[in-house]
Amino acid sequence: MKTPIRFLMCAPDAFDVSYVINPWMEGNLNQSSREAAAAQWQTLRAALASRAQVELIAPQAGLPDMVFTANGGLIHGNAVVLARFRHAERQGEENHFKNWFLEHGFVVYELPKTMLFEGAGDALLDREGRWLWAGHGFRSELDSHVFLAKWLDLEVLSLRLVNHRFYHLDTCFCPLADGVLLYYPAAFDVNSNRLIENHVPRAKRIPVSDADAMTFACNAVNVDDAVFLNQASTDLKERLRASGFNVIETPLSEFMKSGGGAKCLTLRLDEPVCHAVVQGALSASQWRRAS
Repeated sequence: MKTPIRFLMCAPDAFDVSYVINPWMEGNLNQSSREAAAAQWQTLRAALASRAQVELIAPQAGLPDMVFTANGGLIHGNAVVLARFRHAERQGEENHFKNWFLEHGFVVYELPKTMLFEGAGDALLDREGRWLWAGHGFRSELDSHVFLAKWLDLEVLSLRLVNHRFYHLDTCFCPLADGVLLYYPAAFDVNSNRLIENHVPRAKRIPVSDADAMTFACNAVNVDDAVFLNQASTDLKERLRASGFNVIETPLSEFMKSGGGAKCLTLRLDEPVCHAVVQGALSASQWRRAS
């Protein structure tokens, strides 16, 4: 029997929009409904639990964005690179995630305290295990990619984000099974789009419209042939189905007020190490040429 995929989630007991650290939060201060957020979160959790195993980290008072577990760290095998958050409002999450990872048997790598990196929100494994896509520009620093390559023994492909609404890589970029990529090209600079096109064949790329990008269609969770997301247009759903995926919409409007969607609310805990295709850690000079 196939071992189920595992995800980490955090109940939205402390969730609120109580500060502004991204454009989605502007105009939404204290406008969220904790009851509605809890209902939407439970729907997503139940949908994922039908196909995967969901584990929980306890929410903490005063840390409303801890619900977005994707940012807690980047996992590969039994190793995790702990987040270093840019904004003071989220820095209190770091020790809670660190303790959870240690208690559950992960080897924790910690970046220098002054180096910014926001976990699996800004670093996404190719689902075929060939490389790690890593974002920079708003929340994570380019220099952190050298450490990711070394510690996780992965080839790192660096992508520069240029649109403030898409401040994390997972808001506009989602590697899917069978080498398919769901992404929003306008979120990236010219060189990053060229890097994407050089590594993902046209037939495997699914670029999304402005409208789909703005409903966080790319902030999706992929479990086998299922894609869980907040909302998608009829056209995008048809394109995903044509590529072999079953689209499952789970409305997350309350979390959109804080700049998060389905992927933000989950952290995959069992990212496999694909020894047959890992290309080895890049040296700093090799990495800089590749990026």
